[in-house]
Amino acid sequence: MRRFRTDLTYADVTPKEVFLNRRALLRGAAAMGAATILPLPAAARDFAGGETPNTLEDIKAYNNFYEFGTGKDDPAKYAGQMTIDPWSVKVDGLVDRPGTYDLADLIDEAEVEERIYRFRCVEAWSMVIPWNGIELSKILNKFSPQPGAKYVAFETLERPSEMPGLARSNIDWPYREGLRMDEAMHPLTLMGTGIYGEPMPKQNGAPIRLVVPWKYGFKSIKSIVRISFTDTQPPATWNMLQPREYGFYSNVNPTVDHPRWSQATERRIGDGLFAKRRPTLMFNGYEEEVASLYAGMDLTKFI
Repeated sequence: MRRFRTDLTYADVTPKEVFLNRRALLRGAAAMGAATILPLPAAARDFAGGETPNTLEDIKAYNNFYEFGTGKDDPAKYAGQMTIDPWSVKVDGLVDRPGTYDLADLIDEAEVEERIYRFRCVEAWSMVIPWNGIELSKILNKFSPQPGAKYVAFETLERPSEMPGLARSNIDWPYREGLRMDEAMHPLTLMGTGIYGEPMPKQNGAPIRLVVPWKYGFKSIKSIVRISFTDTQPPATWNMLQPREYGFYSNVNPTVDHPRWSQATERRIGDGLFAKRRPTLMFNGYEEEVASLYAGMDLTKFI
């Protein structure tokens, strides 16, 4: 497997007061007729080909998190009521160290790094996001997976008192996702802990979420409370709900249209409704790094 590039991009370190006043900065930029992009923390590793990251406001305001509603702005409206402290994650299945782990047991702050990734949603919109996180493999290895573990499964928090969207009866809650073990162990796969150097916003999946940049965004499960290791392919919510539309793998493949829309182009959030659409890249632009994972597979069948 080819190790990804390690070249760095440098930007000015963002002072804390700039982050705290970012709304005022954005409003001022709008009044001047110009878009403001927040400075990136120093030494953020760029895996997005030098594309300009979205603003923090874009990233926080436009989300899929059905536990809080189906509207793109519902998570920003309602996720503030979610309690994230304390937080623990249950680990079970084919591991030598099962148990319930506090968040501090999983996340070593010294290992958190900043990476700029493209992020693509199946509805043909995209962003470029400066994530903070830890390679998922470093976390999974803490539990000593057994040789028979072929997949890793994840579950999202299910708390009806804080998540009004759970009243939807057509989804079998909790939200579930899964990866093949080699996908989970790939060095591009992150357990995300923040954005733009700040803690993960609740609407974006606080306190920890998956980030798999070559797959559609719904594979990057939010607010994780359970990690299970299994020898069989685990259930995944959208694959269970609409198997004709959402495959288990859900790799970005612009040559295979969703039954209700084309995947060939995408709209970058923040570009405006009338901006020219961009061609969608195979594996979301990470083909060189991850195509070997799927050698010999029919990527029109295993979608």
